[in-house]
Amino acid sequence: MAKAYTPGLKVTNRIKHRVKRILPIPGDVLAKVGDVVSADDIVAETFMPGDVEPINLANLLSLPPRDVAECVLIKVGTKVKVGEPLAQTKGMFGMFKNTYNSKFAGTVETISPVTGQLILRGEPLPVQVTAYISGKVVEVIENEGVVIENEVSFIQGIFGIGGETHGPIVIACKSHDQEVTADLITSDMKGAVVIGGARTTADAIIKVRDVGAAALVTGGIDDQDLKEFLGYDLGVAITGSEKVGLTLIITEGFGEISMAVRTFDLLNTRKGDEASVNGATQIRAGVMRPEIIIPLTAEEIAHEVEQDHSEGLLELGRPVRIIRDPYFGLIGEVAALPTEPAVLDSGSKARVLEVKLDSGESVTIPRANVELIEG
Repeated sequence: MAKAYTPGLKVTNRIKHRVKRILPIPGDVLAKVGDVVSADDIVAETFMPGDVEPINLANLLSLPPRDVAECVLIKVGTKVKVGEPLAQTKGMFGMFKNTYNSKFAGTVETISPVTGQLILRGEPLPVQVTAYISGKVVEVIENEGVVIENEVSFIQGIFGIGGETHGPIVIACKSHDQEVTADLITSDMKGAVVIGGARTTADAIIKVRDVGAAALVTGGIDDQDLKEFLGYDLGVAITGSEKVGLTLIITEGFGEISMAVRTFDLLNTRKGDEASVNGATQIRAGVMRPEIIIPLTAEEIAHEVEQDHSEGLLELGRPVRIIRDPYFGLIGEVAALPTEPAVLDSGSKARVLEVKLDSGESVTIPRANVELIEG
């Protein structure tokens, strides 16, 4: 019998998860295979070339570019401090000399007789890569980084902003369908990954940031609230690099949408546990989804059973989210998978499935109108 597959977002209580932590350019790997690391541990580091400061000595000293080399007081490769003289004109009869003192610190990289410019290279910039999640180093990639593995609870969202961060899980809402408002956010949420329920308001996001929380995870958001928080309309390329003081993850979508009960319950059972989150989202080629990763303790691993499902496989009983109108955002489970195509209201034929919604109602829709909530 043929099998049906459809894309889906993972929401699972236990999965063996690996993350690759790689430097942008070759450097030193500080961890070794077998090391147990925590989220803040530095596993690799390198140095990026410092900033370049071009100094036009020809203009500053009113000289032809070809004469600059004779007036320069230092050599290529010399380290220069702020205030140190770089060049001095010969003056007239040994008098009326014009001196240029450096306004920057760095190393002399080039002195050009063509342009009359001296190039100063600033101090190398350290780049450090942290583990991001706690776990065991299972692979070292020489001069590049490491691969870290752990048993985790893993949740993917629909959309996010802000980069990697981590903190203990704190539940702000009493239920999956409670709106996140500013009055629910308190000062003791500093450094925490705050879990909401339904739509969040702009005031609530701002307060989450102002109390110093690491992240906010909730079901929905209005695009105007997002614009108010960011101060601009967000493009559709890739997110994650926003410098807004907060990582925000939306698990369901835009509008008045509640967090899926299964997602909320899973996060609620992990209350107080350390979570690593990343809001980076890319919806085009090379899809990336925002994620919440919660490493399991040895006791939790002993009690949690890993779900046994083929990824993307539509089966009876599997949870799905409807992603098109008129049932957009509703959650249910697969109740039937008719083998024959059905005639839609538009008159076209398509493969359909029957979804039993959480409300108890059953609806028949095209299979392309759902995505799996992967377990």
